[in-house]
Amino acid sequence: MPSPFPGMDPYLEHPQLWPDVHLGLIAAMRADLAPRLSPRYVVAVEERTYIAAAEPETLVGRADVAVIAPPRTAAEPAPAGVPALREPLPVYVPTPEYVTERYLEIRSLPHGEVVTVIEVLSPANKQPGSRGFAEYQAKREAVLATRTSLVEIDLLRAGSRPPVAGEAPTGAYRILVARGWERPRAALYVFGVREPIPAIPIPLRRGEEEPWLDLNGLLHRLYDQAVYRLRIDYSRPPIPPLSPEDAAWAAERIAQIGRES
Repeated sequence: MPSPFPGMDPYLEHPQLWPDVHLGLIAAMRADLAPRLSPRYVVAVEERTYIAAAEPETLVGRADVAVIAPPRTAAEPAPAGVPALREPLPVYVPTPEYVTERYLEIRSLPHGEVVTVIEVLSPANKQPGSRGFAEYQAKREAVLATRTSLVEIDLLRAGSRPPVAGEAPTGAYRILVARGWERPRAALYVFGVREPIPAIPIPLRRGEEEPWLDLNGLLHRLYDQAVYRLRIDYSRPPIPPLSPEDAAWAAERIAQIGRES
């Protein structure tokens, strides 16, 4: 069964599924762009790693349980002079989580100058106050302060969106194309769950022809190749949930695809 959605499948945003989708999409974009940009450019997968302290409410299943002496029973009294122990409580201690985020760099040859950075946002990049948010904002500001072009792909409905100035229509998803020589002006593509993901131009050097990236086709091929339908329960609402209007539309689409399969 193909994805029931014409563009971004909101079920792919599930926290347990998105890391795999993110990695697959990065690899698919490089495989698509690298042959077309050769031999003048190379497309490299880069990564940043940081330690993200887990929030207390997210520790279950990830933190270490404190090791506490087992309780003594009535038949096993405490040694003389040692106070009896109460029943110990299971507790959790914070465990740092090592997070690795991957992105693409288009570099000119032969000197390897970075001309374009392509980012696919992760949930941590959109959570104000988190280490991932701070790391990404610092990287974003550093890129925008140069003549390097930035392509920022946001296929996640939850979280705080990276800031832009000017009129920004509401929509579930956004893609920002910020050419280095046009700043502060940039192009913002906004679309919803009922629409295909728009094809986007990938900036190179000023005056050069820009290749178009068919994100919609790449994501749908990835959906088929990774057989995501076996990992998705379409009988339940996606995480995060859709609006009531989009949820009703999605239920109809899912039912229709199910009948046709």
